[in-house]
This record gives sequence, C-alpha cells and structure tokens, in this order.
Amino acid sequence: MVTSTDIGTLITRDPKLHSGRPIIAGTGSSVSRIAALYKQGYSAEEIAADKPHLTLVQIYAALTYYHANREEIDTDLAEEQAEYERLAALHKAATKK
Repeated sequence: MVTSTDIGTLITRDPKLHSGRPIIAGTGSSVSRIAALYKQGYSAEEIAADKPHLTLVQIYAALTYYHANREEIDTDLAEEQAEYERLAALHKAATKK
C-alpha cells in the first residue's frame, strides 16, 4: 500500500507562534528561518542535516512555500533584520554609558 502526503498540510500558521507567520506544521520552525538558510547558500539536504527534527520533505515544503510566496517571506526576513539592527543599536548605546 502506497501512502501519500497532502502537501497542503505541511505548512500552517498559528497566531501563537512567530506572530502567525507560516511554519512547518507540528514543529514551530518558521518558513522564513528555512528560507534564510537557503538564501545563505545551504542546500535542502544541508538544512535537514543541521535541523534533525525536520524531515527533508518538510524542508522542501518550506522552500516550496518560500518560492511560491517570495515577497511575503522576503518582507518577513527584512522586518526581522531591521528589528535585529534596532535592538543591536540600543544595546550598543546602552553599553557606551
């Protein structure tokens, strides 16, 4: 008997996790985190090796979601980067005093 997976069930959103941004179902791992690693040059196989709690199928689902919704995920990544830079600047200013 062959089993199949409905790929529509692999990515979900939960308002309690990552501000409702897309995540890999049942994991809490965000699509944007997988996309960020991919954009840094990591292959799906390398990401899966680094994140053993995720299957290669889940990684590819996240990458498929990213490619199908690139503007949304790139916006999320840009917002995360801007927040990081804002907090880093606050930290730097606080440690200079």
